[in-house]
Amino acid sequence: MAAQDDADEDASELNVSIPGSGRKGRKWSKASRKAARLQAARDAAPVKAEILEVEEEGMSIEDLAYNLAIGEGDILGYLYSKGIRPDGVQTLDREMVRMICRDYDVEVLDADSVQVEEMAKKKEIFDEEDLDKLEDRPPVITIMGHVDHGKTTLLDYIRKSKVAASEAGGITQGIGAYKVSVPVDGKVQSCVFLDTPGHEAFGAMRARGARVTDIAIVVVAADDGIRPQTNEAIAHAKAAGVPIVIAINKIDKDGASPERVMQELSSIGLMPEDWGGDVPMVQISALKGENIDDLLETVMLVAELQELKANPHRNAKGIVIEAGLDKAKGPFATFIVQKGTLKRGDVVVCGEAFGKVRALFDHSGERVDEAGPSIPVQVIGLNNVPIAGDEFEIVSSLDVAREMAEARAVSLRDERISAKAGDGKVTLSSLASAVSAKKMSGLDLHQLNIILKVDVQGSIEAVRQALQVLPQENVTLKFLLQATGDVSNSDVDLASASEAIIFGFNVKASGSVKKAAENKGVEIRLYRVIYELIDDVRNAMEGLLESVEEQIPIGSAEVRATFSSGSGRVAGCMVNEGKFVKDCGIKVIRKGKTVHVGVLDSLKRVKENVKEVGAGLECGIGMDDYDDWIEGDTIEAFNAVQKRRTLEEASASMSAAIEEAGV
Repeated sequence: MAAQDDADEDASELNVSIPGSGRKGRKWSKASRKAARLQAARDAAPVKAEILEVEEEGMSIEDLAYNLAIGEGDILGYLYSKGIRPDGVQTLDREMVRMICRDYDVEVLDADSVQVEEMAKKKEIFDEEDLDKLEDRPPVITIMGHVDHGKTTLLDYIRKSKVAASEAGGITQGIGAYKVSVPVDGKVQSCVFLDTPGHEAFGAMRARGARVTDIAIVVVAADDGIRPQTNEAIAHAKAAGVPIVIAINKIDKDGASPERVMQELSSIGLMPEDWGGDVPMVQISALKGENIDDLLETVMLVAELQELKANPHRNAKGIVIEAGLDKAKGPFATFIVQKGTLKRGDVVVCGEAFGKVRALFDHSGERVDEAGPSIPVQVIGLNNVPIAGDEFEIVSSLDVAREMAEARAVSLRDERISAKAGDGKVTLSSLASAVSAKKMSGLDLHQLNIILKVDVQGSIEAVRQALQVLPQENVTLKFLLQATGDVSNSDVDLASASEAIIFGFNVKASGSVKKAAENKGVEIRLYRVIYELIDDVRNAMEGLLESVEEQIPIGSAEVRATFSSGSGRVAGCMVNEGKFVKDCGIKVIRKGKTVHVGVLDSLKRVKENVKEVGAGLECGIGMDDYDDWIEGDTIEAFNAVQKRRTLEEASASMSAAIEEAGV
């Protein structure tokens, strides 16, 4: 009874409920209490958002403060420090929100109602009838980490110990995923592990707009700490927006220091739960199987808090995680079903491939008739091999599937042609000639995504400090990854997914990596001199800025008389300096003020149409859209040219625009 009272006291104190804990006679388990504390901690304190979607009308100060996990007073203080007086203002416009978020390293996206709706459909695909039919689904988990930190050992141990005994003898790793049974709070629950390289699971699939994984386990060796691929794994997990669980492995080895690893992780923004943070960290030995149960239980508790659900009573949709060609079976692919149920006999289309499902095999190699949400199956019956990351869906007939696949093939072919022509990919040359499609009205705000690879840790800070000197009022630098070591395929995947440029300082890129980058349209720039790197980054940033029109004066004239001509009037002028050329730009200036700007449509000399009139000569000037000439007007002729702005010029324009707006 005392234990029950303590549990109830915990519950009331935490003000949360765990499913099933309220039933009479049911005691709170250790797992339930841990889940309750985790939920209470998250409910109690707002969590800073990494990406913020802002509607066109802006965001209230209250909502912005909540999303940045700061007080409203902090925002008001920031505005006052910039000379902005927000007295009586409750809502900030989108440009103001972007300016504030930049100081808190939060990315701001423009919330387009149609695009957001389509993205939501892509991820959730909940129709109205689905809402009443949602059921729990197993979480999909990927294990990632640095080489030799124990990813494979952990996978092998889980496979051997946690897959049902009846299946253990016949497990095949060929389908790239397998289902595991985990006892949580006395109840056996299922989860799915992707047996694919973690970087591909996040990078390549995210590049196609898919989100396959629900939880990422990042393995870090207790005797080695954070290494380059650890940083990459964390960057991929954050980019995909999935929860991270840290497994501190090899705690049985001499020289193991879990506390040091936790300290290193906290220094890069992953604060352990034991230290008041929100990232679960479990100390394990994959070789000896020590604390593996605790790790799996933690993962399942994180999954429970996500409330993963799907409607199994509908046509299936999902993602291809692996595919290949078998001499006996022909094309095959491993599907992860995300919504609905895939059945034998269904007609599927995925990318450029389509076909009728002839056979389904589960992770143990056994034939099955169907697969529900989160379940991996190998599919036989496609006409060719799809690409990992392609979405699949069920259609009504083979004719419809063939038509959709052919349309996608044409679209992909066009994309490849555009890519070969240098269009649509992010390179320094394309940045230097293109304006970002995400520009803000009037204020020209952009972001350049960077992946930085250097030779030693100290170079990271040196390069970053050198780049921070560049003005960033209009174009901000976003470092998606900064790590030591040569450029890898993983870096290329992340760059392709995030439209980033890879900058390397005193590092190399192998031939295979360069080939992969070329195929994916990713640019790798390698440097030995830091100043060359800075110059190229400046050029890339300036390439994102809109060019401005500059008027170069070519002549000046005075209106001496006005004449009627057809339905309008022309100005009889004396050219005082320079020249006037037909179709050049002209400004009409009266008493020191510009009253009209347009194009010189008619230029005559002694009643003859001419193309040019020089200084000291009289001429007749006419415009199609203006004839309100007055004697004494000054007419200035100019040529309009597009001029590329420097970062300093753009920064000055930004300040002037803000000042003109009365801020």
